Amino acid sequence: MSNSSLESGASVPATNLPANELESQGPKRIRFVLGAVLFGVALFFGLSYLAQNAVEESTDDAFIDAHISSIASRAAGEVVATHVTENQSVVAGDLLVEMDPRDAEVRVSQKQAALQSSMANLHAFEAAFELMRARVATSESTRKQTEAEAEASRATYDNAEANWSRASNIWANTEFRAISRQDYDAAKSTVTSARANWQANVQKTASDASKVMEAKAQVTAAEKLYEQAGAQVRQSEADVKAAELELSYTKIKAPVGGRVTRKMVEKGAYVQAGQNLLAIVRPEIWVTANFKETQTRRIRAGQLVRIETEGITNRAMEGHVESVQSGSGARFSLLPPENAVGNFVKVVQRVPVKIVFNNPMQAMEGFGPGMSVTPTVQTGQRHYSDTLLAILAVAFSALAFSGLWLLKQRHSRATPKV
Repeated sequence: MSNSSLESGASVPATNLPANELESQGPKRIRFVLGAVLFGVALFFGLSYLAQNAVEESTDDAFIDAHISSIASRAAGEVVATHVTENQSVVAGDLLVEMDPRDAEVRVSQKQAALQSSMANLHAFEAAFELMRARVATSESTRKQTEAEAEASRATYDNAEANWSRASNIWANTEFRAISRQDYDAAKSTVTSARANWQANVQKTASDASKVMEAKAQVTAAEKLYEQAGAQVRQSEADVKAAELELSYTKIKAPVGGRVTRKMVEKGAYVQAGQNLLAIVRPEIWVTANFKETQTRRIRAGQLVRIETEGITNRAMEGHVESVQSGSGARFSLLPPENAVGNFVKVVQRVPVKIVFNNPMQAMEGFGPGMSVTPTVQTGQRHYSDTLLAILAVAFSALAFSGLWLLKQRHSRATPKV
């Protein structure tokens, strides 16, 4: 073989090698571009996640809470009718359960009869009291008339005594007697009669005064009896109201509006006073989120909350923080921990945070106490927008993959080809 043919045979691979490399670099570039794009997208979502988590606090230890009104019987008796079913909506004042009212109606009739008897006694004592008062007035009038007569008889007696004194003086003068024996005896008889009449009137006055005192004592006694009868009437009225109140207990009505739950009473059952019959869940609901105490540093009232629900709704709603409890949940439990006894192991405590919905009517659909939710509290504003994070991700991925491409090209050129 000639040298020219060897040279020509050796020159063929030399001319074909750069063309093969150029053909293989096309797919490599595409793979690099795809890798850069995927890296940029992943970097963008990672930066967005970190930026979002820096201004948010979330927990899955959160539940729906609501006001639950337990309806209990206030009287013992047999249930004759139930007017509600499970999960039925009711408004305040709706009739829920009826009990046998006959015993209560009999008690009401008895108390009303006792009230009528007390009213009759009151009227009788009132009439007696008025009669005693009239007797007192009559006795006072008689006493005053007797006193006037006593005064008149005293004046008559004084005049007769003066006449008798003059007649006695004249009769004692034996030398010159200006009156006769008959006049002297008449004067003596007149003064004796006047004295007796005056003394009789004085005694009658004292008797009439004692009658006045007796009449006043009777008035006082009648007044006490009248007051006692009035108290008895008030007691009877109170008994009637109590009996009517017990009668009203036979019709159990809804004190609040909401949904009927935990119904435990049926027609024909005999219930005791204080026995729970059903519960009403009021429409006002909220979220009780138990955040770790380290998470509550930046949680404040009024902050926006994104509430992700589970169960039949499976949607996200908006709310806001209403309040943060002053103390951990464990401190207000039935058996609070006593850290002064035994070995102490520090445990991160949970602090209940009350979160209310911005749209209560929307929140009520399909929700109930005890259902799980995941609240996320917006504790601040993001300092970096998604546009800025996208630009940073694109720029960083472009620079990173451009540098990698250049390093690979330099490495491939520096490697000797066999």
